[in-house]
Amino acid sequence: GSGITIAALNAGLPVTMVERDKDSLDKGIKNVEKIYNRDIEKGRLTSSQVEEIFSRFTKTTDFEALSSVDMVIEAVYEEMNVKKQVFKILDNIIKKGGVLASNTSYLDINELALVTSRPQDVIGLHFFSPANIMRLLEIVVPDKVSIDVVATGFRLAKMIKKIPVRAGVCDGFIGNRILDKYGDCAFHMMEDGATPYEIDKAIYDFGYPMGPFQMFDLAGGDIGWAKRKRQSKLRDPQIRYVNIPDRLCEKGWFGQKTGRGFYRYDKGNRRGDEDSDVIDIIENERQKKGVAPLKFSKEEIIRRYLAAMINEAANVIHEKIALRPSDVDVVKLFGYGFPRHRGGPMKYADDYGLERILNDLNEFEKEDPIFWKPSQLIVDLVKRGDTFGSLN
Repeated sequence: GSGITIAALNAGLPVTMVERDKDSLDKGIKNVEKIYNRDIEKGRLTSSQVEEIFSRFTKTTDFEALSSVDMVIEAVYEEMNVKKQVFKILDNIIKKGGVLASNTSYLDINELALVTSRPQDVIGLHFFSPANIMRLLEIVVPDKVSIDVVATGFRLAKMIKKIPVRAGVCDGFIGNRILDKYGDCAFHMMEDGATPYEIDKAIYDFGYPMGPFQMFDLAGGDIGWAKRKRQSKLRDPQIRYVNIPDRLCEKGWFGQKTGRGFYRYDKGNRRGDEDSDVIDIIENERQKKGVAPLKFSKEEIIRRYLAAMINEAANVIHEKIALRPSDVDVVKLFGYGFPRHRGGPMKYADDYGLERILNDLNEFEKEDPIFWKPSQLIVDLVKRGDTFGSLN
């Protein structure tokens, strides 16, 4: 919420920040002030410029202060019932024609829209954290939204210097849905014999700023845990599930913010150190399932990680959650650290060769026919001798 506030204030917009109580509001204000004080220290802004910015910044615990705004962006905890409560309040307060936007990473915007009397005014605006720095903005388009509201979302993105990508409604939209798949692939390799540190090193050497386990620690293990618990009722028992991340969360190891996750973070060390206790937990979980650990080369780690990413991205395009392959590339480049010089996963797949990708998927499918089922889009493109690029 603080990051979205800063992005809008920097664009010259007036912003009203509403929090549920004074403590939460003070925390939000403190987060905003900290960023601007750093800008003054670094010489990026003068004190008088920051004063002007703060003259457009209203802070309150009273929802009524939003009665005349053109757009409200809800950024509360990623819990459907909490968001629904907020949307019911907003529905009664926001003026007719005001846009109701949700900054959700995973949740069903259609379901959220239906608790209001005006689903045509409800849209998803998925900012990436920290929202004042990350450039990607997924604009999630629910079934009943009106076209001018979608246009307003794109207009806002331009004003606040974000790169917007249109996304359809599904669990995780474009970016997080694909992330879930290659995140699961990383968990599978970890359970099958690779250490989190070997996997992170391979991904870092491929060109990512960090590996998946460092990323999970940075984002906070509790976020993924909450999502896994939310999805547990619907999980197909035939789908492979790795318990290792849950075991770390049960110990309260949520990553950087708690000093331990997949890595240890002693004495302000942001990169993290390898943790022998984590290796013990992994080995213990392998033994429970009778997994005989395999050796994974760096090349094999990359081959699997990218195949999982590309295959799910192809499904996302096939289902029209993303309109075109280049939209997936933009999402992965600007929101998820995909190495720029490789052009994005769909461009990489074309360069690697879709037939090779399909051969890899067919090979892996023998181990796990559910997880590695090749996307129909890849099968069709190979049959026609086409590329992802041909769909742009």
